[in-house]
Amino acid sequence: MKHQVHQIFYSEKTRAENDPGFVPLDYLSNDRPDWREYWPMRRFLLSTELDEHTAYGFLSPKLAQKTNLGADDVHRFIAQADADVFLFSPFFDQSALFMNVFEQAGVQHPDIAPVLAAATALIEPSVPAKQLLMNSTNTVFCNYIVAKPRFWRLWLTLCERLFTVAEAGTSDLARALNASTDHLGGAAPAKVFVLERVASLLLTTRRDFHVRAHDPIGMPMALPAMEAYAAELCTLDALKIAHGVQPREAYLAQFSAIRQSVIERLSRPTTR
Repeated sequence: MKHQVHQIFYSEKTRAENDPGFVPLDYLSNDRPDWREYWPMRRFLLSTELDEHTAYGFLSPKLAQKTNLGADDVHRFIAQADADVFLFSPFFDQSALFMNVFEQAGVQHPDIAPVLAAATALIEPSVPAKQLLMNSTNTVFCNYIVAKPRFWRLWLTLCERLFTVAEAGTSDLARALNASTDHLGGAAPAKVFVLERVASLLLTTRRDFHVRAHDPIGMPMALPAMEAYAAELCTLDALKIAHGVQPREAYLAQFSAIRQSVIERLSRPTTR
């Protein structure tokens, strides 16, 4: 499978630390840090003639830290099959425990839910985004995705609708997208976290992509405490996958029961 996987660098430090097995993607200018990785990804996709038979990726400098994967692992996985989309998404606890990336975002960023609702209503008005059931085969975190041009064209079209609104800055949605939200003890524009969820939305609603997802079990969890619940997380993910094949209420009932049990056990005070 032909592929061209880039790794973004935005400083001399990240350039030196990036994996030499990836194609460097220069973002030393860092002229629009408010858009994070979307800016160099957008610039590449708008200015480059893509080969229809080549899969492209644009990975952040934190790939190894977040996934335990290096360039050799990524190349080997892609070489094993001719798919349209390859996922290298970490944080299995976040993809398994929540119904979808929108519910997960509402917990991680408590003030972002209205922004996500308005943004998804703009780009996919016929899709009940909050009701979607996502699993490890269609969830993308951190833009860790490698895909053929057909995917990137659709992805860019949706993202550009939000980009245009945010850049105009004249509407309530624009102000909400550009406003800061909590992130890892700091703050970042809400639009960054909205755009990071467009790939998952696209893969969940468009079933005509052949997707291969790297096994996330060996990758770091977002919450280290969740490592003790690996078996339950596998069951939750499997139930969501099964529901995607046969939408039976029993699968959702079991998902809800197991999830509630995990949440309750997590919330119990520890004893020494």
